Formats: sequence, structure tokens, C-alpha cells
Amino acid sequence: MTEKFYYDNKIVRNFAVATIVWGIIGMTVGLLAAMQLFKPELNMGSQYTTFGRIRPLHTNAVIFAFVGNAIFMGVYYSLQRLLKARMFSDMLSKIHFWGWQLIIVSAVITLPLGFTSSHEYAELEWPIDIAITVIWVVFGINMFGTIIKRREQHMYVAIWFYIATFVTVAVLHIVNSFQLPISLFKSYYLYAGVQDALVQWWYGHNAVAFFLTTPYLGMMYYFLPKMANRPVYSYKLSILHFWSLIFIYIWAGPHHLLYTSLPSWAQSLGVVFSIMLIAPSWGGMINGLLTLRGAWDKVREDATLKFMVVGLTAYGMATFEGPMLALKQINAIAHYTDWIVAHVHVGALGWNGFLTFGILYWLIPRIYRTPLYSKKLAAFHFWIGTLGIIFYAVPLYFAGFTQGLMWKQFTEDGMLKYPNFLETLLQIIPMYVLRAIGGAMYLIGVIVMTYNIIKTARAGKLLANEPAEAQPLSKTYEAVGSDKKIHRILERKPMVFMVLSLIVILIGGMIEMMPTFTIKSNIPTISSVKPYSPLELQGRDLYIREGCVSCHSQMIRPFRSETERYGEYSKAGEFVYDHPFLWGSKRIGPDLAREGDKYSNAWHFNHLLDPQTMSPGSIMPPYEWLINQKLDTTTTIAKINAMRTLGVPYEPGFEHKANSHLNNQAKEIAADLRKSNVRVQSDKEIIAIIAYLQRLGTDIKAK
Repeated sequence: MTEKFYYDNKIVRNFAVATIVWGIIGMTVGLLAAMQLFKPELNMGSQYTTFGRIRPLHTNAVIFAFVGNAIFMGVYYSLQRLLKARMFSDMLSKIHFWGWQLIIVSAVITLPLGFTSSHEYAELEWPIDIAITVIWVVFGINMFGTIIKRREQHMYVAIWFYIATFVTVAVLHIVNSFQLPISLFKSYYLYAGVQDALVQWWYGHNAVAFFLTTPYLGMMYYFLPKMANRPVYSYKLSILHFWSLIFIYIWAGPHHLLYTSLPSWAQSLGVVFSIMLIAPSWGGMINGLLTLRGAWDKVREDATLKFMVVGLTAYGMATFEGPMLALKQINAIAHYTDWIVAHVHVGALGWNGFLTFGILYWLIPRIYRTPLYSKKLAAFHFWIGTLGIIFYAVPLYFAGFTQGLMWKQFTEDGMLKYPNFLETLLQIIPMYVLRAIGGAMYLIGVIVMTYNIIKTARAGKLLANEPAEAQPLSKTYEAVGSDKKIHRILERKPMVFMVLSLIVILIGGMIEMMPTFTIKSNIPTISSVKPYSPLELQGRDLYIREGCVSCHSQMIRPFRSETERYGEYSKAGEFVYDHPFLWGSKRIGPDLAREGDKYSNAWHFNHLLDPQTMSPGSIMPPYEWLINQKLDTTTTIAKINAMRTLGVPYEPGFEHKANSHLNNQAKEIAADLRKSNVRVQSDKEIIAIIAYLQRLGTDIKAK
């Protein structure tokens, strides 16, 4: 006896609309940021539109708004059909949708205002982190509730990836969000320096793994066979692909920190497991591409399948290049350069973008019960999008090679051939122009797709509740079953499957992080390293607010080229009071780890006021508002108390003297500026930033 029920297509439509809207917004902001790198005037003279503030807005909008909504669109559509059940709760579906959109809107508001934690891909402050946790739990309840009430015996491969995504993202988000709130929009990370860096890139790399990869692999396993009308090439390969991928991926985060102050054993673990990642990653790509065997004629004619094929190819390229970049010899050249930006965007634009577009083109006509408005426009989108990826990535590869090699070049006399950082930057400006052209082409394709989908939707009518019927799940069969293979049995037990997935992904993270947190010899202390003064601490928070870490690193690697250019290489013990760490991941500007005492206070003042007067050709925006805005010292007591709670050795009662100490140091800097005919009041924000910059790297002096 079959049961009749209805699939919820309205929630799928809602997430699809959000995907498109946020995609256009996020990519437009990204295009603006790309153009700011060769035309600084586009920073617009406003503190809310500088590169440092909109760059995290772009990454969050594209990752969590565009890709995030696309994930939920694909999961809500495929999960219902794979399980032959409507979503567990329509109310939870609505809470999930609107809650996620409110989180994104809060990011759009807070990031340009400078409310940021500075952790890459996790910049949102603590109240928003709590909201993310709540909404993610809502999603999990809705998903597992649907799995439990399913009418289909076995969980299909796509659902394995959805389960792993849920549990791993939950663990990543919670561990990376351990913060001590100072105010409603300010917090300090519990971890400091090396420990914070390890946690951040354990999170950052695995956010790529379990937010940008595993859910998309799940959608690939569902939508690609549907589009091609072919079964998945190999069930056994999908099992091997799934378990090896989620086990190995979690270990690879330290390859973002090669040659840094991270203990070398942790770096080596990251390298080993990064190389191992090639096998499961390519296993998934091969399983997808071989699913299309016998369907290549259809691929030539169907733009939807073209998107899927190029997306899978981009996935294969990115997952081969990633392990190669984890090799120390290659990483020594590539790290901090635009090579990494090119690598990331091959995956983002090709894998995530193209799979999303292919799914949208296939899914929207089905829930609106009408053919796609224009196949020619879809084909145009495919070709202009593909060209956009090429125009984006190829110039940045050249820019990265140029940067990495010029930074390391010495003359025959043993001197740096290009000692001025700007010499390397000016060489790659034309590549930045080409990158922006590629981004514009890609965005045009998305706009064309939007028009095509709107016309398609208007030609049809949404089937909000799609009728379906299926046999109810037999409890007897579920308990006994005829297939005794271990994995087939496991596929009938979703909660056991979830727990096993959780155990598999926890192993790597625990082995990497526990020694770093528990063995003191891993992070040796340096007696000359002292806590920041109250004024320096306030200046550091302003540095974070302005997003300076997006362009400047604070980590000198033990290469002769870097020690000659910047000074003594960085030591783990220098960062024990840094909550959060600020090692950076890109050098659009020079490293600042030894910036202290390198230039006068007046130089820093004029450089912040108008960078090009001190560094002709600089693409850094001016920061005039720092001269006019008064430093908020009402937070000083709370910040000192918080730092003491986190283990920074401020003496008891120091918080009550902190502002007096702050004012004295500020007056000293203002008095020094007056000697250079620079007149500024001592209570302005620029004084605090100068104090922080002049402190950097001065705790240890190389002989």
C-alpha cells in the first residue's frame, strides 16, 4: 500500500532566489575589491568602503550567502526525493531560510562598520556566531528528522556527504569560535599566537573542505546522474571516496602555515596528508566524469552538463594544485602571493560556481513545470563564464610567479635585487587589471543567467507542493534486511553513520592540536616579550578594524630573502600575547613583523594620511578619518581585564591605571610629531595605530 505525500518545492525556490541575489551582490563586491587594487580611488574616500573592510564582506557573501544558499537549495531538493519524504518540518525550513538570510544581512552591516574578529572566513563577531550555531542546529534537526521518517531503506551516497558536512561544520564552527566577549561587537580569541593560527587554519582549510567541497560532492552525486540519465559509475569508488576524503582532509590545515612559527612536526603532518588528499579527491572527480560515459553527445548539446563537466574539471585541477602547493619547495615561492588567490578562485568560480549554475538551470524548469527560456543564453553564459575564469586565473598565476621570484632575487654581489617592495607590486598591476576583466565577464554571465531564469519562472508556475507516493518503510525489513554487506547495513542507520563520521573527522584535529595546547616546549617563551601597553592594544584593535591584515603579513619566514628584507625571522614565543594572531595570508603590502622603530612617527602619520606621498605608486588607500576620530578609551578597562583572564600578565589593578598610562604614551607620540611640524591631538585614533606599528617586532633584537 503506497502513501501519498508532497515535496516542498517552495523552500527550494526560496533558497534558489537567495543564491542568485547574494551571488550577484557578493561578486559585485568582489569586482570592486579587485578594481581597488589597481585604482585606489575606488576606495571612495570612505572608511566603510576600503579594501580592508569589503574584502571580508566579499568572501563571506560568496562563501556563506551564494554557496551556502546553493547548498541548502540542492540539499532540500535532493534529500526529499532520495528519502521519498517531505522535509521533517515546514516551520523549521522557514526558520532556517529566514534565519540564514538575517545572518547574511548582519554580515553586510557589521563588516563594513569594522566589527570583525579578523579570522579568515570567520570574521563575524560573537553574537552572529551564536546565531549561526542556532540556525545550523535547526538545519540539522530538519535534515535528520527527514532521514528518520524516510520511506527509502538505504541512504544514497549524496546523503553521506550531507551528514559529514553537518557534523564537521558544527565542530569547526564551535571550536574556532571560542571567544571572550568584550562588548556587543568586540571579542578576543581564547587562543593566542601559534595556537590561534593552528586553530584558524584547521578551521579555514576545512571550511573549504566541508562547506565548499563535501556538500557539493553530494549534490554532484545526485544531480549529475539525473542530468545525464546515467547511474553513478562506481558504488564501491563512492564508498572509498567518502571515507578517505573526510578522514584525510581534516589533517591538511597546517599546510597554510609552512615555514611559519608553527612547530615543524605539525607542518610536516599537514604536508603528508595534503599529498594523500590527491587520491580521494581525484577518485570523486573520476567517479563523476565516468558517470557521463556514453553521454558525451548529450554533453555537447546540453549547456547544463557542460557546466557540470567544467566544474568537475576545475575541482580536479584545484585538488591537484592544492597538494602541490603544500610541498615546501613550492610553498616557499607561492605563499603570500597571488598564486594562492588564483588557485582558490579556480575552485570557487569553476567548481562551486559552475555546479551551482548547472543545478539552477536543471532545477528551476522542473519546479516551475516549463522548459528553460533560452538554451542559447545558457550556452552564452557557459562560454563567457569559462573565459571569465581563464582571464581571472591565468594573469594571477603570472602575478604570483612574478612576486615569488622577484622577492627572492639577489644580485651577483649578494644584495637583494628588488629591495623596495613596491618594485614587485608595480610589475603586477597589469595582471590585476586583467583579473578584474575576467571577474566582470564572469559576473555578466551570472546576470544573463538571472534574466534567463526569471523569464523561465514567469513562463511557468511554481509547483509549491509536488505530489508523490511511495511504499512506507518496512520496519521488519529495516531490522533484518537481505544485504549483509557492512556498508549497506550502515546506510540504514543514520545516527550510527553520523557518529562514525564524527569520530573519523575528530581524529586528525585532536592529534594535531592537543600537543600544541598541552606541551609547553612547543611554544617556548621569550623573557623579553611583554604585553602590549594600553595604547598599543587599542591601536592593534584599530588595525584589526581597518582590515590591515588583509594586505600585510606579520610573519617573517626563515629565508635569507626575507630576513634581508624585513629583519630577524619570527619566533613562536613572540606571539604568546596576541589574541588573535595576525600572521596574515597575503602580501599586497610589505610584512610588518619588524616595523617598529624602522620609521619615524611622522613617517607613519603621513603614510596613513596619504600613502603615495611616502611610497609613490602605492595602492594603499588613505585613512584620513583616523586623524579626526577620537579614540574610544571607555573600553580600555574591559580589554585589560579580558586579556588578564586569557593569561596576559597585567598586574592586578593595572586596569584602573591603564587609561592614565595610555594618555601619557599618546602625549609623548603627539609631542614627537610636533617636532616634525605635524600637529594632531593626542586623543585621536591615528596616535594609537602609530603606537602599535612602532611596537611591532621590538621585543627581540637580533645581534
